[in-house]
Amino acid sequence: MRKSLTFLFCLLAAPVSAECVGRNLIEALPDEARARLETAVEGVPYRDGLFWKAEKDGMEMVLIGTYHFTHPRHHDTVAAYGPLIDDAHLLLVEAGPEEMERMTQAMTDDPTMLTDPDGPTLLERMGPEKWEDVSRVLADRGIPGIFASKMRPWYVAMMMGISPCMLKQAAEAGGPDGLDQMLIDRAQVAGTPVAALEPWDTVFTLFTEMTPEEEIDMILFNLPAADHADDYAQTLIDAYFAEDVWSLMEFARLDALENGGLTPDQVDAQFAIAEDKLMVGRNRDWIGRLTDAAREAAAQDSHVVAGFGALHMPGEDGVLNLLDRAGWALTRLPSPVPQHQPDL
Repeated sequence: MRKSLTFLFCLLAAPVSAECVGRNLIEALPDEARARLETAVEGVPYRDGLFWKAEKDGMEMVLIGTYHFTHPRHHDTVAAYGPLIDDAHLLLVEAGPEEMERMTQAMTDDPTMLTDPDGPTLLERMGPEKWEDVSRVLADRGIPGIFASKMRPWYVAMMMGISPCMLKQAAEAGGPDGLDQMLIDRAQVAGTPVAALEPWDTVFTLFTEMTPEEEIDMILFNLPAADHADDYAQTLIDAYFAEDVWSLMEFARLDALENGGLTPDQVDAQFAIAEDKLMVGRNRDWIGRLTDAAREAAAQDSHVVAGFGALHMPGEDGVLNLLDRAGWALTRLPSPVPQHQPDL
């Protein structure tokens, strides 16, 4: 077993196809470790399910947990839930077309969003021995060490979680075409407006308050798994389509404690940072946006649809439990199958 923050940093964003095949690491766990994993996920609010309806005071929203990269089964999801997007007042996603365009332009105009041209290099910060391993991993992903050494640590950690095979596939396809984009495409064809749940620059501000030590720990935390990214991606995909994504969180936590090379305190700190910055804080911010949109839709006797990374759904501070605590009634909707449209 190897450990990684792939599941957290990539937020379900690792593609797999027939050419990038890995093994399911959770299924490969010994019985004792599987039992610990099951104990860890027991009682987690809304652990299961990717498709939900939320209702309150005449307001309705349909929530879809997404997987950000390409997979053939996304077509079933769009076939099942597309009609609800067609009739919706609004589709909400993490980043819509306008946000993606602004992000792309900003990175073109300001390379320092991803790199640090003035501070010490990662080589200087980590030392030659550790940097040699990191630079090798990044070189395998098409990033020469001379450029990688100036990259922002959070971006390095994210890139380490995606295998070279997967990056090649995404590049050949012109970029990832995941479920989020397919939902957007459906909305645009139907004339349904698309809006973002958060500002376009959110991802660039999440890690600004980390200490230099925490930044380096974040990279080292991902290093042992970098050569096994296909296995992690396969584990992620299997959990996603089983609608049990929280098991990924607890698997990563247990794996980190066993194989991470960091102290338990360092592991706890890294998970606390990742959960707070990547999920909890954003989830809380989204509730107001979702509620306002549903209220506007209800005034027009309509509903809204929201699609966002599946890992944002479960947990004490997941979107579903936050809505529950705010008085919304939640109903799990069926998994998509061809020719099936769920009742709203």
